[in-house]
Amino acid sequence: MYDDDDLSLLDPDVELESPLDKMEPLTAESEVAKPNPEVMLALLENPQPQQRMLAARAFCDLEDERATPLLIGLLTDSCPLVRVSAAYGIGRNPSKEAVEPLISQLNQDWNGYVRKGVVWALGNCRDRRCLAPLADALRTDISAVRLWSASALAQMADVGYEAIIGAIPCLIEALVQDPIPAVRSNSAWAIGQLCKELPSNIVYATAIDALIQAFAEDQDLGVREDAKAALLGVGDPRGLQLIETLEQEGWF
Repeated sequence: MYDDDDLSLLDPDVELESPLDKMEPLTAESEVAKPNPEVMLALLENPQPQQRMLAARAFCDLEDERATPLLIGLLTDSCPLVRVSAAYGIGRNPSKEAVEPLISQLNQDWNGYVRKGVVWALGNCRDRRCLAPLADALRTDISAVRLWSASALAQMADVGYEAIIGAIPCLIEALVQDPIPAVRSNSAWAIGQLCKELPSNIVYATAIDALIQAFAEDQDLGVREDAKAALLGVGDPRGLQLIETLEQEGWF
């Protein structure tokens, strides 16, 4: 989907990070210093890009449904820093109305940081419509976006059985084939989350097989650890037995 010029938009050394990745969780102390939502709502329509960016960034910490329509409008802002801030803001203030604009922006935005924020927001929307674009991003986008697409697909657990069934094949594909260990690790974690919501059927068995394969064969220790954690979290008897056997043999 994206050519070599697009891949150069993110520095490979920091590609998996975003300027907004280190958002701190709300604490009692930070609650005191939260910005005034009325002021921030007005600034979302400020003619200065810096002010729009700061206001959108504020709604990464504030939850106010009045901001969502304005943040949706900022997804197409000319400034990429405004767009990425708007995507994160929508992720904190998701709505059904945001899904189609987010999908549209994911399909057309040239900036990898923006697309990364968009897939996070799509996951938080927990909507069946998000499945196909997230799966496509996991298969075709740059590694930073693939990383978060895998995590976002875990949110299909809250959408329903059909969404879970639809998400697992692309996650298995990424777990087995993606060249980036962090993407494989996130895929293992997401598969584990989805398997918790599945009955013991062929899709479940195939997903467990993929986790077992990753645990036994992946060349990256971190991926093996995450596959093991996913198996332990699901509590599948086959996976637990394999872990016990290999650890008794001193393999791991």
